[in-house]
Formats: sequence, C-alpha cells, structure tokens
Amino acid sequence: MPPVKSSRQKHQILCLFSLFLFSPAFSDDLQPLLALKSALQNPSATVFHTWNPTTNQLCNFTGITCHPDGSVQVIELSSQYLSGEVPFNSICELKSLEKLSLGKNSLFGTVTEDLKKCVNLNYLDLGNNFFGGIVPDLSPLNQLTSLYLNNSGFSGPFPWNSLSNMSGLLVLSVGDNPFDRTPFPDVIMSLKKLNWLYLSNCSIEGSIPSGIGNLTELRSLELSDNYLDGEIPIEITKLKNLWRLELYDNSLTGKLPVGLRNLTNLEYLDASNNQLEGDLSEVSELHNLVSLQLYTNGFTGEVPPELGNFRRLVNISLYQNQLTGELPQKLGYWSEFDFIDVSENYLTGPIPPDMCRNGKMTKLLILQNKFTGGIPTTYANCLSLSRLRVSNNSLSGEVPSGIWGLPKVGMIDIALNEFVGPISDEIGKAVCLNGLRVNNNRLSGQVPTSIGNASLLVEINLSNNQLSGGIPVTIGQLHKLSTIHLENNKISGSIPPSISSCVALSDINMANNSISGEIPFSLGSLPALNSLNLTCNQLAGPIPSTLSSLKLSRLDLSHNHLSGPIPDSLSSDAYNSSFVGNNGLCSVKIAGFRHCSSDTNNLNRRNLLILVLSLAILIGFSLLSIPCYSYIKKNRFRKDLNRSLKEDSWDVKSFHVLTFTEDDILNSIKPENHIGKGGSGNVYKVSLSNGKDLAVKHILNSDAKKPKRIGNATALLTNHRSGSRRKMSEFDAEVRTLSSIRHVNVVKLYCSITNEDSSLLVYEFMPNGSLWDRLHMCAKMSLDWETRYEIALGSAKGLEYLHHSCDRPIIHRDVKSSNILLDELLKPRIADFGLAKIVQVANSNDSTQVIAGTYGYIAPEYGYTCKVDEKSDVYSFGVVLMELVTGKKPIDLEFGENKDIVDWIYGRVKSRDRESVLSIVDLTIQGYHREEALKVLRIAIECTARCPSVRPTMRSVVQMLQEAEPCKLVSIKVNKDDNKDRIGDTLDKS
Repeated sequence: MPPVKSSRQKHQILCLFSLFLFSPAFSDDLQPLLALKSALQNPSATVFHTWNPTTNQLCNFTGITCHPDGSVQVIELSSQYLSGEVPFNSICELKSLEKLSLGKNSLFGTVTEDLKKCVNLNYLDLGNNFFGGIVPDLSPLNQLTSLYLNNSGFSGPFPWNSLSNMSGLLVLSVGDNPFDRTPFPDVIMSLKKLNWLYLSNCSIEGSIPSGIGNLTELRSLELSDNYLDGEIPIEITKLKNLWRLELYDNSLTGKLPVGLRNLTNLEYLDASNNQLEGDLSEVSELHNLVSLQLYTNGFTGEVPPELGNFRRLVNISLYQNQLTGELPQKLGYWSEFDFIDVSENYLTGPIPPDMCRNGKMTKLLILQNKFTGGIPTTYANCLSLSRLRVSNNSLSGEVPSGIWGLPKVGMIDIALNEFVGPISDEIGKAVCLNGLRVNNNRLSGQVPTSIGNASLLVEINLSNNQLSGGIPVTIGQLHKLSTIHLENNKISGSIPPSISSCVALSDINMANNSISGEIPFSLGSLPALNSLNLTCNQLAGPIPSTLSSLKLSRLDLSHNHLSGPIPDSLSSDAYNSSFVGNNGLCSVKIAGFRHCSSDTNNLNRRNLLILVLSLAILIGFSLLSIPCYSYIKKNRFRKDLNRSLKEDSWDVKSFHVLTFTEDDILNSIKPENHIGKGGSGNVYKVSLSNGKDLAVKHILNSDAKKPKRIGNATALLTNHRSGSRRKMSEFDAEVRTLSSIRHVNVVKLYCSITNEDSSLLVYEFMPNGSLWDRLHMCAKMSLDWETRYEIALGSAKGLEYLHHSCDRPIIHRDVKSSNILLDELLKPRIADFGLAKIVQVANSNDSTQVIAGTYGYIAPEYGYTCKVDEKSDVYSFGVVLMELVTGKKPIDLEFGENKDIVDWIYGRVKSRDRESVLSIVDLTIQGYHREEALKVLRIAIECTARCPSVRPTMRSVVQMLQEAEPCKLVSIKVNKDDNKDRIGDTLDKS
C-alpha cells in the first residue's frame, strides 16, 4: 500500500501538473509582454526588473496577474513613470487579458486600431498620458465596465456612438481632452449602470438633457469647464446616490433646481463661475456636504443658517455673489475646517469665531463685505492660518496680538476698516509673512522694531493711520522688500540710512508725515527704485545728487525745507512739480525757483574740483597696476606673432577697471580654450595669471574667405559672406547694450577688442555654464527647489532691470535657459544680447526682419506680426520658469505633435485634478517644495498668456516671485483639496 501523501504534497503535485498542462499559455503570452517591456522606458528600472525572459513564470512579473490557467488576466502598470509608445498590436495578442491599466505615466504616440482586438477587456485605463490623435472606434470592446481616457491629449471627434454597445459600463472618464465641440451625447443616457461620469473639459455644448435623471446609479457627475448653458434640469434631483456634482465654469442660468436638497448623500457641490441666481435654500438640507463651491454667480439672500450645524463641512467658497445677512456663527465648529472665501458680497454681522477651533484652518477670506465687530481672539491661536484677508469691511477694535505673529501666515490684509491700537511686537515671529496691508484704519503707536525679523516681507502698506514715532532702523533687514507705504501718518524722526540695504525697493511713499533730517545720500544706491514720494514732511538739507542715477517714473519732494541747487539731471519737465514748496532750493533751469548764486556755483565747482582730484588720485594709483586704459588704440601687433602675419591695429574699449591686457586675451584665442558657441560667435575661456577667469566671444567681421589667424593659432570660425553684416550689427547691439548696464543679474562686459576683421567681447566667466546645461545636458546636476527659485528670481530681476530701469527699455528678444549663465554660487546672469533692442519711443511700430528668439520660447504673437516688445520677453521667461518647475525641455516628443511645454502644461492644469497638476513638477523636487513649485508654475502660466496685454510686466513678475519664496523656517502642510484663493489663482483649485 503506497504511503498517504499530505495535503501540501498533493497541492504541489497539482501545481506542477497545471504548469505542465498549461505551458502553451505561458509561451503564447510571454512574447507580447516582452514586446511591451521593449517598447517602454522606466527610469527607475524597478518595474521590469522581474520581467525575466528566461523564465515562464509570468505571474511573478511585477504588475501582472494571471488566470488559473496561467494566461495573463491583468496588466497593472499605472503611475510607474513609464514613457514610450504602447504596442497595442502586441498587447492585444493576450487573448485572456481583461484589465489594461497604463494611466498616469508619460506615454505618447497614437492609440492604434489594434486596440479593438482586445475584445475581452472589461477595464481600460489610458488616462493622464500624452497620446495624440483621435480615439479609435471602441465598438468591439463591449465588455468594458470601466473606461479611463481622461487628460491624455486626444483630439478630434470622439466616437460617442461606439459606447452604445457598452451597456455594462460603470465608469466613463474621457474629460480633459480637446475634442471637437459636440452637443451632450444622447448615447450617455442609455448607459443606465453608470456610477461615475467624468466629462469635464471635453468641449460639450448646449444644455444638460433631462434624460440625465435616468442615470440613477450615478455617484459622481462632473460636467465642468464646457460650453453648457440653460438651466440645471430638475431631473438631476432624481440622482439620489450622488456623492459629487461638479458643474463649474459653464454658462448655466436660472436657480438651483427645486429638490436638490433631497440629494442628502452629496458631499461635493461645485457650480461656480456660472450665471446662476436665486437663493441658497436648496443646500440647507445637504448635511453631508464637505465642500460647497458656488462662487462667481448671482446668488442672493442669506447663507442658510443650517450650514452652522453641518458636521463635515470644511471648505466654503461663495465669493462674488450678492449674498446678504450674517454668516452662521457656528460655522466650522464641528469639523476640521479648512478655508472660507465669501469675499465681494454684502454680508453683515460678526465673523464666526470657531472656524479654527480644530486648528486646521488655512484661509480666512471675507474682504469687501459689511462685517462688523472685531477679529475674534480665537484666531490668534490659529497656527495653521496662511492667509488672513478681512479688508474693506466695517471691522473695529484692536487686532488680537497673536494675529500679527502667526508662524505660517503669508498675507495679513486688514485694510479699509476701523481698527485701532498698535501693531504688536509679535510681528517679528511672522517668519513667512510677505504681505502686510493695514492701510486706512486708525492704528496708533510706533512701527515695532521687531518688524525687521519678518525677513520675507515684500510689501508693507501702513498708510492712512495714526502711527507715530520713528521709522525703525531694522527696516534695513528686509532685503526682499519691494514696496513700503507710510503716507498720511504722524511718523517723525529721520529716514534711516539702513533703508539702502533694502535692495529690492521699487516704491517708497512717506508723504504727509513729520519726517525730518536730510534725505539719505544712500537712497541713490537702490537699483530698482522707481517711485519716491516724500512730499509734505520736514526734510531739510540738499537734494542728494545720487538721486540722479535713478530711473524714477515718479519723484515728489515738494513741501519740505530742502535747500541748495536742484541737480541738473533732475531739472526736467518730468519733475516739474516735484520741488515746489521748498523755498531754499535754487535752479539754473527750472522757472519759478531763484537762480543759483555765484557762491552756490563756486561751492559746486569747489566740490566738483575735490571730486575730480580724488578720482585722479585713485586712477593714478590704479594705473600703477593696471596696464589696460579705458580706450587704447594699438598700432602694432605683438612682437612674437608669426612673421607671416601682417601688423594689425587693435582698439580696446573698456567699460570697467581692467586687470589684463589685450595680449592676455589674444594669446588665449586657440582651440584648446574653446568652450562653446554664443548667439553670434565662438566662446573661449581665458585664465589670467592672477587666477581670474574670463569668457571671450570671438566674432569675425570680414567677408574674407581665408580663416583669420589670431595669436599663435588659426581661429575656428571662417566667416561666410552671408551673415557677416548681421554679425556686425549683433556685435554693435551687444556692445551698446551691455556697456551701459550695471546689474548683478546681467553678465558683466569688461571690454571690447576690435580690428578690421575680428571683434572680441570680454565677459566675466560663469563656471557653472548655463541653466540649460544644468537642467538638460550632460552637465545636468540635481538642483533643489530653493536653488531653482533663486535662479528664477535673480533672472527675473535682471530682466526687470532691462525693461524698467534703463534710460530706454531694453528688450532682450532671446530669453532662454541657455542665455541664463550661472556663477560659482549658481547665481544667474542674463547673457547673449546679440538680438537685444532698445525701444525707440519715437517709433513704437518698429519691427525686425531678423527672427527674434528661439523656437519653443517665441511668443505666439510672432506668428502674425514681426513686432516684439517687453511682453515677448515675459512670455519667453515664462517658458524658462516652466523648465525650472518641470525639468523638461521646451520642445519634446512626449508633448505630442506640434505641441510645446506650454501646451502640455495648460492641458494638465485644466484637468483640475490635483494629482495631475502635481505630476507636472520635476520628480527630483520633493516634499512640501512640490507645492511651492506650483506657485511659480502659476506665475509661469500668467507669463505665457496668449494675449500679450494679459501678461504681467517683469516688475510684477518679480513681486509675484518674491511672494512665492520658499519658507525655510516652517514646514508648511499644504491642503490637498485647496481652493482658488481669489480670482486669478490658477492652480489652487483642484
């Protein structure tokens, strides 16, 4: 009698028998899987690690599930960072395949007709990829229960009729694709088993059909961002299982349908940005609501008091309606409330006190209403609060002390109210504060010295209050400060010289105070200062001559006690009324002022003589060690030149103090020093004996057929007849442009060296190459977000200087990452001005026949006009910001045919899917920095608006970037279901 086998042994025998019996299934399915592996790329190389072609154990492949017979049942490869074209012809050879999930990758190409052969599929997910072309006929896939094609780049007509065979469909998600416009597809109403319908942003027009009420199994209905109009059909109230209803960004009219209150399972309701009207009584019974979004409509009446009893409500946005009455005082009491925005209504009464009771609230936005009372003291302990905006109401009392020092608050806006009392010393603890707007109140006391510790401040507006005392010296610690408004207070004392440390200041207004002393000489050193208003104070002494170096669009020093001559450079029609009310001033040019006396003139001459003698002494000492003069014309070439070279004449024009000679430069123009190519010539590295490195651009001017020899080596460039004239003009443009520029974020031009045949431009050397190199090429390095942000901000400041601070605006016309150079500390410099153009005020219609810019960075208006202006630079800079956020090149195959990075990002952002938007961010950017990168992405989207007039100026871009600075001292937890924070915040809505 044979021994009895254990159950485990029997199982092993059965498994071996099954493996032997069904081995043909393994053999048939192995090759299609290997073809899939071969077609796709996975940067982490972990997904396909187990896909070993030497084994038939398909069921052990990562992402593969098998039927009992060993044939492939499921391919689950979503969210694996895959790229490449999908071989549908191979995949559909898997005869038993039931589920194909490839969503949330970077797949591209077209979806071929081979997909129709996957007839056993019941689950298909190709969503959130970069496919192109049309969706093929899907009629044979009649067993599908779930179809995800959303946000994948499909276009053209969608084959709606092919859905008619899919009677078992439970999920249909095809939104966020630029399909051809079509009325609401009738076939949808026949899919009676649907529980999830996502048709947002796919070009559906007309009205929502009443037949939608027949889809009674629906749990989620999303029709947002289409071209829908008419009223919301009353039949929608039959959908008792609805959990989510999203209809925002359409043109819907009428009232909320009667009976909507019966949809008691509803948790997310969003009908924002339509033309709806009537009251909100229909939401009063939706006690399971988590998020209520009805902003930008025409709703009237009160906010239903029942909302105060909702125990799950955490988000409410009702801004830009015509609502009246009070907010429910228990609002947010029961839940971990996140944010409220009811701005721009007619609401009255007090602010509900308990919305931050559970310590989760991030935004309190109630501006432009008629609220009364004070800010409840409970919010002084709301450590999660990031934005407090209660301006333009009738609020009063003192601001609770703790409000000023909330650790995560980025904006405190209490302007246009009736607040009294001081600004608390607690403000020094507001380490993330970038905007302080308290103007038009009745605040008193001194500006606290601790304000200098709020080091991220960009904007301070304390105007129209009753503040007194002096301006704190600590104001000089605010190196990011761009705007300071103190006008119409009772401030006294002098303007602290430390204000010159606020190097980003562009707007100073201290008018109508009691400020005394002299105007600080150091104000003239503020490189970005554009507006200076000191009228109606008690300032005395002379007008600093340093103000002459500023490019001020506004200057008002009127009604003070200033004396002495008005500097000649300020004696222009632009400043005609800037000096009135100063009886001690004199002028030789401006009528209405006494003529400067001879004593004054003699004093000026004496001061000028002292200045000249001082400069002469300094220059004399410099010439002992600096052999290169500001303009040198040399009549013979170096003695050690090859005798076969004719003598040549070189002109050297210097724009900075030099520590090298032209011989140092000429000896270095040889092949081994070649490091790259600029816009109009080769670039060489020059290493001086003192250890300093320079970069030299060499441009050949002549039409000579033979190569020109420089030094002991033959130059690498031989100039062709065609283009030589253009190169000369580009050389002249670059010299004219760069020689007059002095800015830390613009590359420094030391001198030019020219003769009949060659032109050399000598720049400071940038050891870390260009931003393009660091992001995309073999020199690519891992740039953390803080470094990328600093590169973005520095580059923006350089462009701001060109556009706003030069005598006439300079348009770069070729802004791109390869023209942003990085020094040893990765600080950026704008470079390569070969296409730069100074705006001619007298000829605003001027255009150029030379293509201005580089493909991928060129603004769309260039397609229909040759004209470019500052807004063209803004567009190009927006593309650079996108490169910094995504790590991707402006042009890439993964974006699809005839698409660039702007098209790709716009498609992703329109999805309203938070995960999809976050996937835009470079994977090397981790943690909460990914959310901070989205702030910069929003700025990039504004910069790349198709209409030039909509784009911000570079000055505005700088201010927005300063407000988006990463908060290094406090780890910010960002809510994943954030809302638009006021109109125009592109990415906050999910």
